Amino acid sequence: MDTMSVTGIIATSPRHVVTKEGFDITSFRLASTGRKFDKGQQTWVDSDTNWFTVIAFRQLAHNANRSLAKGDRVVVRGKLKVREWSNDDKSGTAVEIEAESLGHDLLWGTTTYERSSASSADGQDEDEPEPF
Repeated sequence: MDTMSVTGIIATSPRHVVTKEGFDITSFRLASTGRKFDKGQQTWVDSDTNWFTVIAFRQLAHNANRSLAKGDRVVVRGKLKVREWSNDDKSGTAVEIEAESLGHDLLWGTTTYERSSASSADGQDEDEPEPF
């Protein structure tokens, strides 16, 4: 699987669920629009927007749920997954990023960091992040 980093704007309110086994999952749609300088117009212009579904698990999901909101500018690093889907008369391509890390994009603002407590959502010790 390919690992990538993407910056963008959270386009949907993050959806958070806890499985019956007690694992946290948070997901949201991310809009990533590139910009380029148009020499002819002497101005910056937006290029096409790429859409991703970002999915985070366990402690990352728990922290994302507490920290992120629709409209936030974020940086996401994770594993790219592209898959075809179909149901009834519709079909398409899903582009997902399984997040390994994510946070606010500090180019656009500031944030306050608060370390997670030792008793995390899945019982993980705060000094020993779960390996990917």
